[in-house]
Amino acid sequence: MRKGELTRAAILDVALDLSSRDGLEGLTIGLLADRMNMSKSGVFAHFGSREDLQIEVLKLYHHRFEQEVFFPSVKEPRGIQRLRSMFGRWVKRVSVEIASGCIYISGAVEYDDRPGPIRESLVAMVAAWQGALLRCVQQAIECGDLKADTDAGQLVYEMYGLILALHHDARFLRRPGSLERASVGFNRLIENYQNAPPAEKTAAQHQP
Repeated sequence: MRKGELTRAAILDVALDLSSRDGLEGLTIGLLADRMNMSKSGVFAHFGSREDLQIEVLKLYHHRFEQEVFFPSVKEPRGIQRLRSMFGRWVKRVSVEIASGCIYISGAVEYDDRPGPIRESLVAMVAAWQGALLRCVQQAIECGDLKADTDAGQLVYEMYGLILALHHDARFLRRPGSLERASVGFNRLIENYQNAPPAEKTAAQHQP
């Protein structure tokens, strides 16, 4: 990478750290310049505007989320194994964000009723992740791991609810054991939707 690209990448790293802590609206060119020991004009030289900077921060966050959660999970076989990997890696990422904060969640609070490019970018990224979860659930249904009448959208909704509850209890309430509760909740979800293994089905059919 050239010097300019390295500087831009370093600025985005610091901007992501600040946004995770203070929210995208808390990200200012002045604060960023102070953290980088640069002038405001020096920071502006790499981004057209504060809004462009905020969108680039969102893209960086989304890219890292994909690298840590999505791409490793799709290497797993289709079905429950891949679904478990997605949720497990998601929870692992949340365990780190308990200290730093999640831009998807803080951004939803900041931009839920504020139209514009930042909200549109944020919505598209969250929708893309929910879409990936939905496809994973549908594949688990198709391969027979989940019951044929499973409502894929409902299962994704419940998974997302567990993550939101985890953020709330772990980060806001600082309640110990929240990570374990999220995992227990997910296992119960899967048990509810999962097809019984063939051996269990055979045994049940022969019960008087």
